[in-house]
Amino acid sequence: MSVGMTSIDKLPHSPDKTVNVVASSMAAIARRQRWQDVLFHRGTQAFSLLVLAALIGIMVSLFVSAWPTFKTFGLKFLWTVEWDVVNEQFGAAIAIVGTLLSAGIALLIAVPLAFGIALFLTENCPTWLRRPLGTAIELLAAVPSIIYGMFGLFVFAPIFADFIQTPLQQVLGGMPLVGWLFGGAINGMGILAAGIVLAFMILPYIAAVMRDVFEIVPPILRESAYGLGCTTWEVVRKVVLPYTHKGVIGGIMLGLGRALGETMAVTFVIGNANRMPTSLFSPGTSIASVLANEFGEAANLHLTTLFALGFLLFIITFVVLSLAKIMIIRAERAKGT
Repeated sequence: MSVGMTSIDKLPHSPDKTVNVVASSMAAIARRQRWQDVLFHRGTQAFSLLVLAALIGIMVSLFVSAWPTFKTFGLKFLWTVEWDVVNEQFGAAIAIVGTLLSAGIALLIAVPLAFGIALFLTENCPTWLRRPLGTAIELLAAVPSIIYGMFGLFVFAPIFADFIQTPLQQVLGGMPLVGWLFGGAINGMGILAAGIVLAFMILPYIAAVMRDVFEIVPPILRESAYGLGCTTWEVVRKVVLPYTHKGVIGGIMLGLGRALGETMAVTFVIGNANRMPTSLFSPGTSIASVLANEFGEAANLHLTTLFALGFLLFIITFVVLSLAKIMIIRAERAKGT
């Protein structure tokens, strides 16, 4: 009995004391959670600032290394076509044009194909086939660029020369207005060949992003549209695309960024000729292919010029992504009004 009384005596009898203990515990928990939130917030902020610092550091280091070229040639470096390593006379116009042309052709080919693939996988594909096809598309993104380049040079280029370039030149080469687009030597390499190879490279990225964003559309929106009698194309045009336009533009910009900066695949099939292309079949060059071909043997002003080309590629990519962001903002404002 005394033992029981002793145990009872050890229990707090004052309600105020119990309340104080509970309040102290809750306050300690709140302080700990508050510190955890602060640490988490500061940690994630530091990671974000680290990425921003790395981006600024890359830009500054490129500009500093390229400054002798910009100081020597000035703004005319952007539209000069001469590229004379011996006499140290350089211009970026040919490389810039080749980069934009090959990337533009790649987008013209890849975007419709990627849209069709994503639309089929999300709207029309049988359930048993959806996962294998989706996995196959994602696996294409894992293929190294050097493999695409070797495929383009040894497999695609001969087929392209015999079965695409030759018929196109025979049928369209003599036509007014567009005939000049299909002139030049038929050897399977050139601006068009580089664009097609780039299209196959960026296709899985754009298709995978489009498929993912199409799948996040709430089913009730689709079902409501079908219930009103809409066709599949009307559902996609009036429901899916307005709901997912940000993701679609983001996927396209992801593919464009990959196309602008691609090196080895383009180097294999673009022809690597430092002259302005005069047709789709003409050999040309790009900023990335110039860097790959000449960086190992460059010195003095030639080396700083290659850094200048790298800086220009960085600026081109930044401008393209900024324009895409502006398009998204304007589209959002138009929807709001």
